[in-house]
Amino acid sequence: MKHIDIEQALQDMVAGLRDLIQQRGIESPLMIGIHTGGVWVAEQLHERLQLTEPLGSLDISFYRDDFTRIGLHPEVKPSKLPSNVEDRHIILVDDVLHTGRTIRAALNEIFDYGRPASISLAVLVERDGRELPIEASVVGLHVQLTESQHIKLEGPEHLQLVVQEDA
Repeated sequence: MKHIDIEQALQDMVAGLRDLIQQRGIESPLMIGIHTGGVWVAEQLHERLQLTEPLGSLDISFYRDDFTRIGLHPEVKPSKLPSNVEDRHIILVDDVLHTGRTIRAALNEIFDYGRPASISLAVLVERDGRELPIEASVVGLHVQLTESQHIKLEGPEHLQLVVQEDA
């Protein structure tokens, strides 16, 4: 098991998001984290960017396309969007971008709440294995892993990434 310090990645994400917000002329973006790791990362980014809108969170359990394969997760948490998403500029945050399926589910849920003006994706870690044409606007780390390796965010107190090998 290998641990990866993420402080520099978070700093890089903050810089990338500041640039994105400035380049697009976005005033008061709405940041939304995806349960669970994406919320932990979003909390860090939200605080460091000093965003004024409350942080939103999504639990995409009911929007997953592998629902029948993995079954219902017993701890489904409610989604909390602090304000209307209609015509808003949203920063969607997740911990790991792998296949793209989690992001697709999150987009479906957001659009059930309304039609945002734009959605920018910020991820702590991007790895190979995309199955859908999903690309992040801001990435903290790019990692190369084998098919037998998985990456997991541990937290929320002290965030760290752990690379695990399948047994």
